[in-house]
Amino acid sequence: METANQKFAKRLRASMEKAGYEPKPAVLEREFNLRYWGKPMTLHGVRRWLLGESMPKQDKLETLAEWLIVTPQHLRFGEEIGKRIDKRKARWEEAIGYREREAFEAFINLPAPQRKIVKEVIFAFSQIAANAPDKGATPVKSGTRRRTRS
Repeated sequence: METANQKFAKRLRASMEKAGYEPKPAVLEREFNLRYWGKPMTLHGVRRWLLGESMPKQDKLETLAEWLIVTPQHLRFGEEIGKRIDKRKARWEEAIGYREREAFEAFINLPAPQRKIVKEVIFAFSQIAANAPDKGATPVKSGTRRRTRS
């Protein structure tokens, strides 16, 4: 039975070949160190990745993924996880339009205390909608305030 490291090594070699590189330690060491700004990897270290003896930490995995034009999840976990992430991403892309993207950008740019308030308002509306008999929007009386837990 293959270990997680061995499966990673197989995906790494396949990704290198798909990107047009020979899956050899010297090639991996050179290309990785050209892109990684931390402490350089040794030939022995990248050889262990290719043989499935070890797996890189997340920052190195992200550098590998960016270089090989795959997701870090694909390298670490394989296609099944990557497909689930792609489905979620596609659903997200379909569900929101330009106006929603603007709203999300504005939300992200708010200071943390203001983001907390906006989040509480959204959760309050969500809770009201979930508890409504027709699952639709329920009118709220002016001046009525609902408290939610954060």
